[in-house]
Amino acid sequence: MADADRIRIDKWLWQARFCKTRSLAAGTVASGRVRINGERSVKPGRAIGPGDVLTLGLGGGVRVVRVLHCGSRRGPAPEAQTLYEEVSQADNVPDLPVREE
Repeated sequence: MADADRIRIDKWLWQARFCKTRSLAAGTVASGRVRINGERSVKPGRAIGPGDVLTLGLGGGVRVVRVLHCGSRRGPAPEAQTLYEEVSQADNVPDLPVREE
């Protein structure tokens, strides 16, 4: 993937409107509440791109999203929603053995 197809995770969280400010986005990443493709990330400058799956611990819940576009600006909410797609929780839960009682 070319560098033009990648963006800092804190900037993307701000552009996609998961965080109100870039500082809050950086703090969210630094606190370990973001996983990129299943790996915990604590560096706000880490680059992400289309196809990456983010697990976000925000607002008392967990959201799993797939990055579709990097974006070029922080636009209105409808524009921000085009940057990602929600991934269903069932797709991310491994098959667990059934416990017999």
